[in-house]
Amino acid sequence: MDIPILFEDNHIIVCIKPAGVASQGGELDVKNMVDLLKDYLKTKYEKLGNVYLGLIHRLDLNVGGVMVFAKTSKAARRLSDQVHSDDFGKKYLAIVKGTYKNAEGTLEDYLVKDEMTRSAKSGNPDTGKHSLLRYKVLDTKLFDEEQYSLVDITLITGRFHQIRFQFAHHGHPLYGDKKYGGQGKDDFFLGLFAYQLEFEHPILREKMIFRSKPEDSRFTSFSDLSMIDWRTL
Repeated sequence: MDIPILFEDNHIIVCIKPAGVASQGGELDVKNMVDLLKDYLKTKYEKLGNVYLGLIHRLDLNVGGVMVFAKTSKAARRLSDQVHSDDFGKKYLAIVKGTYKNAEGTLEDYLVKDEMTRSAKSGNPDTGKHSLLRYKVLDTKLFDEEQYSLVDITLITGRFHQIRFQFAHHGHPLYGDKKYGGQGKDDFFLGLFAYQLEFEHPILREKMIFRSKPEDSRFTSFSDLSMIDWRTL
């Protein structure tokens, strides 16, 4: 399986995770990014033994988008520090049910991860983790005889199922997200795409920004995708 590579050097590899591919191996019998990239590195560099690949962050199974992996333990440690200190910038596009009166807004909640159901639920400052994101409405159109909005999301904190839970909790579930009350065709499509990743190179200490445009027609059918600067910096 070919994985689109956006950038690679001796320390990191930045690529596009396709929807339907897991971030790492687990209970589900599906392809995962860690194994696919290890096979890629073995083939490219003709390595006979095992290769190191550090998982820095995750995307849900049915979410595609930009990911970065570390090729050394030093790079993995420094990138993980950026994630934990919220210096790891992530932006998403989401297709959410309904329309908005205001073109921009903020969602702030306290989330609790339910290990039994593998889902997020609402908590309070004592029991939950502070969860914050900003959104901007780009466009609205009719999907399956319902109004849906395309929103540009800046994730401030990275919590388990944060985007999916928060938009559903505030009355705008993601298209196709049946886990949180969303509707859509039964093709396992989830209206969420991680289109931008921003971080400091773990060795060179240079700011890097990577972007990728979603290819699924349900995203590209929105006219205002052209408002986003798709250049990688």
